[in-house]
Amino acid sequence: MPKEHANWSPYDNNGGTCVAIAGADYCVIAADTRMSTGYSILTRDYSKICKLKLESLMEKRIRNWLFAYLGVELASQSFRRIKDKCDFQVYLCRFMVWEYLRADKSFMASSGFQADVKALQKVLSSRHLIYQHQHNKQMSCPAMAQLLSNTLYYKRFFPYYAFNVLGGLDSEGKGCVFTYDAVGSYERVGYSAQGSGATLITPFLDNQLKSPSPLLLPAKDAVTPLSEAEAIDLVKTCFSSATERDIYTVSSYILVFSFSYAFALSRGVNESSRDQKINTRLELD
Repeated sequence: MPKEHANWSPYDNNGGTCVAIAGADYCVIAADTRMSTGYSILTRDYSKICKLKLESLMEKRIRNWLFAYLGVELASQSFRRIKDKCDFQVYLCRFMVWEYLRADKSFMASSGFQADVKALQKVLSSRHLIYQHQHNKQMSCPAMAQLLSNTLYYKRFFPYYAFNVLGGLDSEGKGCVFTYDAVGSYERVGYSAQGSGATLITPFLDNQLKSPSPLLLPAKDAVTPLSEAEAIDLVKTCFSSATERDIYTVSSYILVFSFSYAFALSRGVNESSRDQKINTRLELD
């Protein structure tokens, strides 16, 4: 009898869903927090969103000082309200927050094989660090999109099993979303969905947003006409519907917002389970 070898694959699909929407001056990126394999849940609290911006030592000190010294008060109140306490502290906060927020920020949400995703994030971080040392500045979101495409294409014969959505702001302050396949082919779009729930969410986004075809001449802007609040509500609706049909997508998700002059990170949970939202958007007068 011929000897049979057990089937083995170097890849696994850990599921999950990622969504990104670009607006006139913002970008919304969301991903659920469940990581699975087969019919087993490995963890219910895993972030699939990576911030592709290396913070300098000064920026880390600014961030730690802001949230340790001012805490939730800075996140929930405007500087006008804080100004009544101490003018010197307020003006110092204005300067430090502006220096912290003015740099370009890129976020990558990835589904697929999370071990390959981690390896990809390490490669991007190292190349971004080299770029920062050579050019003395942070890499813009379109430049990071090209770097990600080159990195994926370089591994095309043994590819990273990662399906990525890159979002952020371009040099003009407009929201931009780049969608990828596993071997580096990418396109700038107004919205995108990747992962196990993408086949459920993409038709819904097509119906709601109706992005213009890239083949139309003259070329039209791909950003969506929605306001930031409408885009956030649309993302919540997408995850609420995908959760009902996809076992790998969970109602708990993480939202990341990129603004022209502010940055926010909020975590939401589907209203059917628990209505929790931590809004840490920074407001500038």
